[in-house]
Amino acid sequence: MKYHTLAITNPVDLIFGHSLKPVRSRRGLVIGGGKVYPELNFTLPPMALTEETFPDVREQYRSIVVDALQRAVDLHMEGLVLEFETLLEMTLHPAWGVELVQVMNEVCENFYQKYGLKTEIRLTPNDTRDFERPVRMRTSRYLESMFQLFEEGARAGGTFLSIESTGGKEVCDEALVNCDTAGVVFALAVLGVRDMRFLWKHIVDIAHRTGTLAGGDTACGFGNTAMVLAEKKYIPRVFAAMVRIVSVVRTLVAIEEGAEGPDKDCGYEGIYLKAITGLPISMEGKTAACAHFSPVGNVAAAAADLWSNETVANMKLLSGMAPTAYLEQLEYDARLMNRAIETGTAPILQKLFVESDIHLDPQALILAPEVVIAISKEMVQAKNHLEAAVRGAQKGMEILAEAHRNGSLRLEEREVEWLNRIQEELAGLPTEENSLTELVEPTLDPQKVILSEYGL
Repeated sequence: MKYHTLAITNPVDLIFGHSLKPVRSRRGLVIGGGKVYPELNFTLPPMALTEETFPDVREQYRSIVVDALQRAVDLHMEGLVLEFETLLEMTLHPAWGVELVQVMNEVCENFYQKYGLKTEIRLTPNDTRDFERPVRMRTSRYLESMFQLFEEGARAGGTFLSIESTGGKEVCDEALVNCDTAGVVFALAVLGVRDMRFLWKHIVDIAHRTGTLAGGDTACGFGNTAMVLAEKKYIPRVFAAMVRIVSVVRTLVAIEEGAEGPDKDCGYEGIYLKAITGLPISMEGKTAACAHFSPVGNVAAAAADLWSNETVANMKLLSGMAPTAYLEQLEYDARLMNRAIETGTAPILQKLFVESDIHLDPQALILAPEVVIAISKEMVQAKNHLEAAVRGAQKGMEILAEAHRNGSLRLEEREVEWLNRIQEELAGLPTEENSLTELVEPTLDPQKVILSEYGL
């Protein structure tokens, strides 16, 4: 652990639009410097991606950006971020991804020169290592093309470099469906941490070579997977809340390795990273309903510096194309937050965001600034990432239990039973990596998990 104190200790200061270490982009967009900006995420409609269809794909992305930026001008927007999450084929054939970045960046530059609209691209290659079985995190044949897309895409116009990395997911997926606390903690705080160190050394190095910014990672494949399973009532909501807390330590490693932000949106652990490091973050909430349902639609905005929609397909709605419609929604949310900042009423708006969600779901309560500060304090006192994960989860479960006892958190009876069980299981976990590895290794399928790919 490189962080042993919190950057933000007062919940009042853990608020939207303000970070201790604002990031300035090449077109002058300042993120975390006193304003919230939209981050628009989009993808293709259902269609094949081949050599034959690539001209159509290129035109899809160009038209998405042209249409969205024209609407941004009409709405008098100062700036925004476009997140380009690549599809598998674009990472396996990096030249495709690079060309799409170049096409979109040319549009951004034209609007910047003509209207002064400050638009930057977040380049997010997908983690193609997850498509190989068994997963090979350090020796995958897909690594070279992934890093090539990062480097050449950065030179083509990708300003912020991010990824939804998947180290440990082959263990975590099974642990989630079995509600296996030890397996989840091992996957995130041992395997995930080790993979993040390996991966983010390379990404930060690429950012330095290309003069771009290493944004950050996200535990979307872990925390959001748990949240979606909980929404479908496959696993308890308190278990999903525990997973979210544990995910913090693996995502923190990107910053420990040199990432500067803004952290990526879809894992929701960003508010913890902001409290611990002071870096700006992107968050998503109610406007991410196009991609997934959640119980955290408002509270997620409490500390956002970028406000995202997750991702939406380029399809025609009654008003216009879906990405443009979602940009308008994001902008009105950001406009409200920015007006609150300007008038000194931001704490009131933040309280409304928080209070509207936290009494109805444990996953919302653990994103409240006061709770985030309390849990983060426990984490930074730990001597290693595993201990930080366990201590943070224990504190989180303690807060949930107390909130239920005092009537401020609604929990079904089965959730209460699971909360007690999780607390007992956390209390029995070792906080040394070797000991937890010895505990979990006999349960792992060697045909699915290669521990040597994590340096174990």
